Amino acid sequence: MRIPRNPFPLFAAVLLWTLSALAASPNTGTWTATAREDTLNLSFRFEERSQMGITVPRSAFQGLNTADGANTKFQLVREAGTLNFEGRFSGGEGAGHYQFAPSATYLQEMAKLGYTEISLLEQFQFAIFDVGPARVKALAELGYTKLSDDQLLQVAIFQVTPEHIRAMRAAGYDKLTMDELVASRIHGVTPEHIRELAGLGYRKLSFDELLSTRIHRITPQFISEAKGLGLGELSLEDLMTMRIHRVTPEYVREIREAGYPDVTLKQLVEMRIHAIDADYVRSLSRNKNTRGK
Repeated sequence: MRIPRNPFPLFAAVLLWTLSALAASPNTGTWTATAREDTLNLSFRFEERSQMGITVPRSAFQGLNTADGANTKFQLVREAGTLNFEGRFSGGEGAGHYQFAPSATYLQEMAKLGYTEISLLEQFQFAIFDVGPARVKALAELGYTKLSDDQLLQVAIFQVTPEHIRAMRAAGYDKLTMDELVASRIHGVTPEHIRELAGLGYRKLSFDELLSTRIHRITPQFISEAKGLGLGELSLEDLMTMRIHRVTPEYVREIREAGYPDVTLKQLVEMRIHAIDADYVRSLSRNKNTRGK
């Protein structure tokens, strides 16, 4: 069974990014932040319509002080360059200005690896998401070479680490493309999820099938509940059909209690398609009894 995939935006779920029609300069701009226990939720703004929001571990910063009322100067040092921040925090909320100092050495090292046309904006993004020669070399050792700039950003944003790649290979998925690996991180296709499905009888699934289980929320709990309904042997396609048409365990029980104890999955799907619920079934029964008097 082949499940068509929906294209996903580069910064889906974790990144808000809007750019003006003309190239914007990220060298200077303003920042706002929300301080958490272990992370800093940062929003950058440069030019009129260019902004970006990310979450960075507090440990990645040098000199960060989020105390109330304190003027703060801190840095985020990356291979691609250094971001220098200054501003003030109050009640865990901060704001100020930043400057980005790109690294010329970084461009030279990346050029040696085949990346010779990195723009200033891309270098800024690579600094934010910590993409450097070491990451590129690690991916190349695993067979992922000649990645585009966009693919490198996806690797960083969605944390496609060498450890994740090796774990997926150990779980039986050793020929995944980089786009598939990115999708696995976006949708939470993990080795643990694969093992849980296998334990319930769904083994050797294609990657598209694995992806669909996450997209349609086919969890171990849902599978166990669905199997306990007595609807026969349920294939993965049956489970997805149930999710798509909202044939929930509650709906099945309601229809049975309304007078259809032997209803099949196919009939349940048809009933959902035609918006037939338990109240409607009971009303039909009442009308029938009324006509029979």
